Amino acid sequence: MATDILIYDGAVRTEQGWLSPGYVAIQDGRIQTVAAGRPDEELLKSARQVIRAEGKALIPGLTNGHTHFSQTFMRGLAAGRPLLRWLKELIWPLQSAMSVEEMRLAALLGLVENLKCGCTSVVQHHKVTTTRDHTGVVMEAAKQVGINCVIARLWSDKGVNSEDATAILDEMEEWFALTRDSADLPSRPFLHFASGPATPWRCSADCLQKTHDLAVKNGSFTHIHVAETRDEIQMSLDEYGLTPIRWLDTLGILGPQSQIVHAVWVDEGEIELLARRGALVVHCPVSNAVMGSGIAPIPAMLDQGVTLRLGSDGPASNDTQDLFETTKMALSLARAHLVDASVLQPAQLLSIAVGGQDIIPGSVADLILVNLAHERAMPVHDLDSALVLCSHGSDVDTVIVRGNILMKDRRLLHIDEEALLKECIQAVILLRKRAGLD
Repeated sequence: MATDILIYDGAVRTEQGWLSPGYVAIQDGRIQTVAAGRPDEELLKSARQVIRAEGKALIPGLTNGHTHFSQTFMRGLAAGRPLLRWLKELIWPLQSAMSVEEMRLAALLGLVENLKCGCTSVVQHHKVTTTRDHTGVVMEAAKQVGINCVIARLWSDKGVNSEDATAILDEMEEWFALTRDSADLPSRPFLHFASGPATPWRCSADCLQKTHDLAVKNGSFTHIHVAETRDEIQMSLDEYGLTPIRWLDTLGILGPQSQIVHAVWVDEGEIELLARRGALVVHCPVSNAVMGSGIAPIPAMLDQGVTLRLGSDGPASNDTQDLFETTKMALSLARAHLVDASVLQPAQLLSIAVGGQDIIPGSVADLILVNLAHERAMPVHDLDSALVLCSHGSDVDTVIVRGNILMKDRRLLHIDEEALLKECIQAVILLRKRAGLD
């Protein structure tokens, strides 16, 4: 059987270490062979597509563990506001004004940005504006771009723009049914659904428990902003007499099926609780720094055994979705905060950035080639350091999702990027007028 794709002459990151040079063969959407050295002539001649990767590193695709696609139309709007003012004065009004077509374009733009920066998987914390069609167009955009995508349907049943709890549950059940069968098709992008409560102070205990139970029943999870700012901690203490992490634990939310986004303001006991319950924490260092929210205690979490992912957060608070930038910032902030250059290592951060995935035979072929033959990275003394400290999203040369080449030589193979950007520029002009910002 002929190999679909053969990548050779590059450095290959495996669970045992780097193969430099090494080669990888892909067949039917999965990795077939991983080996050191060069492939033999028979394999080179029989492969349907051959990519020579000299000067490049082949690694698993990055995972963007948390973003908001609607905010691709809201870059640069933080303007020095703290989180809650920023939400109330800018983000919520713009999100509420978005049409279905504007949501479609914003999602396409966000997906393309993630793809071009080397992300093969992304968790979209999706704020519904006025209709279910706003969710439907995000699903269609993910299919069009071809990236693996989990849509965590953001909801709140308390406060501004709250929704009826019964309606939230009914809609979530419908989306779970639609995405239930897409997880195990090797040649297609993974498209799944999750519960995305906004934050504890905007959600009732009853709805949190019911949506979480529904997610777990459907093999999914709860994805929620928690402990991002000190104000939120105080609000939780005032209302429940508990910090947000401890309150969620009393509801039975903390566990392997929970993703805790931010976790900036957590104490030692809460870190131990997160580890004991097996909850995953999504660290968004660039957003937390830009918004002045604080620095999450990532080294302490790793020491306790907490599972971590990295997230860009939405482009209105980051203001990009470049996971390479996010990875370097995670390392840099941790060292600066503790005044200790020995804290964390590039190889640790790179493993977190790729979502713990490895290049091994039989695994799904979600891979990226990163160019290191440029002035910011040369000479390459250490490959992990070159990727974490010297690389940008713009250095990603090739992106493969489930064995499908979506970008090669920095060129998207199935999306007209120039036309998309023109459409987005015109759409934002109309959106700003409708939201009263002009």
